[in-house]
Amino acid sequence: MKGDAAAPLVKGEGMPPSRPLIEVTELTRHYQVGDISVPALQGVSLSIEQGEFVAVMGPSGSGKSTFMNLLGCLDVPSGGRYLLAGEDVTRLGPDQLARIRNQRMGFVFQNFNLLNRASAQENVELPLIYARVPATARHRRAREKLAKVGLADRAGHRPMQLSGGQQQRVAIARALVNEPPLIFADEPTGALDTHTSLEVMALLQQLNDAGITLVLVTHEQDIAAFAKRVLTFRDGRVVEDRLNPTPRRAGPNPETNPETKP
Repeated sequence: MKGDAAAPLVKGEGMPPSRPLIEVTELTRHYQVGDISVPALQGVSLSIEQGEFVAVMGPSGSGKSTFMNLLGCLDVPSGGRYLLAGEDVTRLGPDQLARIRNQRMGFVFQNFNLLNRASAQENVELPLIYARVPATARHRRAREKLAKVGLADRAGHRPMQLSGGQQQRVAIARALVNEPPLIFADEPTGALDTHTSLEVMALLQQLNDAGITLVLVTHEQDIAAFAKRVLTFRDGRVVEDRLNPTPRRAGPNPETNPETKP
């Protein structure tokens, strides 16, 4: 009947259940040092839903960076399975992994990883060049993302003409320029002072509020407090996986975060 066809479905009714954005099962990574196999990751199994903000913590050598590199397709596992939006990326070759990194992921690093001789806009355009986006669209999208991070007036500046916080904002704009659903941030505040760290975390939280999934590696409890979920690694294993029901807000909110009140 026409009326039946037009009636809205109850949320979830008649639709297959959505899969997690990330699913890993018994994920391992071993490095060969001479005749010795050194385990960096040992049988990690977990999932991350679309829209989560996950902080990954642990001491040096705990496996947290190895875990992020595997999720970001920057490295390949020694064993186990990794599904990204239902696709088994452990079966893909280098070119296919590069395409996934370019089209479905954004990366933010502690040391910004900007090209010193290129302007802020040219740095933001790099993923679009790899994706073979025409120049006119490339320029427009890069300017839009720089405006989004508050640097529209710095598009022509080179990294050395920018503060550390501004350089990290350029890096975030670059991570966003291909509209990825997933962003990995490896110690994004590690080279910044406290005030600038709060500015960067406020921006990351805004992106998460807009639906982007964030996986952030940090060794700082204060930074992990901004996340909705915290994974703690030790000796290549997850030893704690906990939800944070009241994440700290980096933006000015006198009621919940008076220390960031302007």
